[in-house]
Amino acid sequence: MNRAGDLACCVLAAPLLLPLFALITLAIRLDDGGPVLFWQQRLGRDRRPFLIAKFRSMREERVTRAGAWLRRTGLDETAQVLNVLRGDMSWIGPRPLTLADVQRLGWTGPEHDPRFEIRPGMTGLAQLYGGVGAGWTRGIDRLYRRQRGPALDLRIVLWSLAVNLLGKTRVRRWLRPEARRVSNAPSPGRMG
Repeated sequence: MNRAGDLACCVLAAPLLLPLFALITLAIRLDDGGPVLFWQQRLGRDRRPFLIAKFRSMREERVTRAGAWLRRTGLDETAQVLNVLRGDMSWIGPRPLTLADVQRLGWTGPEHDPRFEIRPGMTGLAQLYGGVGAGWTRGIDRLYRRQRGPALDLRIVLWSLAVNLLGKTRVRRWLRPEARRVSNAPSPGRMG
């Protein structure tokens, strides 16, 4: 999705997101009174670091009651609309990783640069399908880069909304056959 599309989506989503954000804020504040947002450094386009926003779901290393709901529905990630508005992220693209994640996965070399050539996204194929490993995720991210376009982006947005409404587990169960089909033709391991 290009920058103009990202901004248009923010404007179109605002009437739905603003009341939702108010509800999430209220739930977090009533649950434990702590801060609403959690900030963490991630690597963005061209591996440039930025601070990603998430609705806080933990306190003292434990998931809160509100946090359990936020994680189950993926709503903790919706605060990243702030990152989309700032231009750090897009609505759709590969998930931004921490430097520690990139090092742990061994994605530090130039052969992994293509993943960082596009702006990271709030949602994407790998997140929807629920990756089963680094190689699989890398392959699905490559598949998205090759096939991205308005039709695929629209499908990703609609499935992501379904996750927010119905929960990750249920939607991933529905997507499992498609994920198998996508990963087998050709499988991410054979995608180089």
